[in-house]
Amino acid sequence: MRRLLAGVSAAIAVAACAFHASPAAAADAPYDVLVFSKTAGFRHDSIPTGIQAIRDLGAANSFTVTATEDAGVFTTANLAQYESVVFLSTTGDVLNTSQQSAFESYIRGGGGYVGVHAAADTEYGWPFYGQLVGAWFASHPAIQQVNSKTENRAHPATAHLPQTWTRTDELYNYQSNARSTARVLATLDESSYSGGSMAGDHPITWCKTFDAGRSFYTGFGHTQQSFAEPAFRSQLLGGIRYAAKRAKADCRPETGYTTLYNGSTTGWAQSGPGSFSNSDATLTSSGGMGLFWYNARQYTSYSLKADWKLTGDSNSGIFVGFPNPGGDPNVAVNQGYEIQIDASDTPDRTTGSIYGFKAADIAARDAALNPPGEWNTFEVLVEGQRIRVYLNGSLVNDFTNTDPNRNLDGYIGLQNHGSADQVAFRNVRIKESGTQPPASNVALNKPATTSSTESAAFPASAAVDGNTGTRWSSAFSDPQWIRVDLGRSYTINRVVLNWEAAYARAYQIQTSPDGTTWTTIHSMTTGTGGVQTLTVNGTGRYLRMYGTTRATPYGYSLYELQVYGT
Repeated sequence: MRRLLAGVSAAIAVAACAFHASPAAAADAPYDVLVFSKTAGFRHDSIPTGIQAIRDLGAANSFTVTATEDAGVFTTANLAQYESVVFLSTTGDVLNTSQQSAFESYIRGGGGYVGVHAAADTEYGWPFYGQLVGAWFASHPAIQQVNSKTENRAHPATAHLPQTWTRTDELYNYQSNARSTARVLATLDESSYSGGSMAGDHPITWCKTFDAGRSFYTGFGHTQQSFAEPAFRSQLLGGIRYAAKRAKADCRPETGYTTLYNGSTTGWAQSGPGSFSNSDATLTSSGGMGLFWYNARQYTSYSLKADWKLTGDSNSGIFVGFPNPGGDPNVAVNQGYEIQIDASDTPDRTTGSIYGFKAADIAARDAALNPPGEWNTFEVLVEGQRIRVYLNGSLVNDFTNTDPNRNLDGYIGLQNHGSADQVAFRNVRIKESGTQPPASNVALNKPATTSSTESAAFPASAAVDGNTGTRWSSAFSDPQWIRVDLGRSYTINRVVLNWEAAYARAYQIQTSPDGTTWTTIHSMTTGTGGVQTLTVNGTGRYLRMYGTTRATPYGYSLYELQVYGT
């Protein structure tokens, strides 16, 4: 977000064709890969084809390939020259004790591992290897067609894949489920083939970090034909790039998230100009400046994750902690916080910053960031008034809100910045933590009374009807009040006032058990109008705004009086 523009609502447009991933902005820095294919058990006839495929990928993508079945190359000095080691359908015990020690030191020290297919049928007696590969082989049915469900479409090994990838291969069952220790990238749909034995949650491709090193595994690759498939070759390339630290990804284990967007826009609305097209479970921005926000409910403490990709030097952001914006995206700008997405600007306005408030840790951000044209993942961790931002699994910002006019309780949204800026989002998901307050405004459509009205056109009920097109307006004198009967006693933690141009300079927020005896829970003497989100702590069945000083010659005028509590 570089500038503020007011606008009108625009509907979401549905694109006629799928969004296609763009190539990386620049070639990777050259690196070296060791392909190891020693077998002490079953030997796959696809190994030579696989070696040639990896050589071809290297020739086209800046890495050299050394292929060997000699375990003697597993020494500390020799492994140091490689950024990644591929175990290509190895089987059985292929390394002795000293070779195992050298390889473990290599991984823990920052080296990369790529396991293909029968790499999971290897070194059953070596606990470190079992942790590295993620799960050991158990059994397999006959070769057959399967639907592979792509769970993560931001990782470089799977970003190019459709949500359902139908292909033919030998399909492993595993002795354990890798999900608890790895980020699962794809699973097998056990209803689409015969012989699956993992109770419906059947990971087939995953990644993880291991101390300073990285691990990627795919269970595909049994057949020679696999290595001729462009989609599988791209998966291999993405796994190798990730393991060699030429591409970044969030490979922390992930469970317990609720999908907010993964193809369906139910619960989302556009505020302001522009739109997002929705195709292939990908939102792509157009025009602006607007806000695509999730209006089904508000959130308090949570982990929000979203996959995103910029085209060139574009601009966007993820907004958190704002009240209902209606048709004005500037409500999110003025009352919430934006986690910025922008390749170039001042430090407090580039990717990972809390826009205009706190720059990201630039060194950590640059080390974790994929360039425009490649996918990235944000985690926005909100705990009370604290925001931590993780980029591809690395902490890049830690910010605490101290502004009394802002509150991190609220809605979340995605920015479409302008016609010159294009950003895509995938797989927006959230996991709540702790006890959440009610998602709804407890004053909505409750009985409201007031000290006066300007006329019958501006009743007290208009301030609690959820419609920003109606308002309550008082007589042109001090003091004035509006109160709402919540129907029962609440512990109130937040009040939102959405003022019209005639607003209060000084007022109190008060609660009462009976509508007669009032306790002040918040005082304001420097009101500035607009949308004011107040953090409060009070108990009562009745709540009122008691205005003592008008800021204009007119009365007090509220579009909305919202109350939140338990």
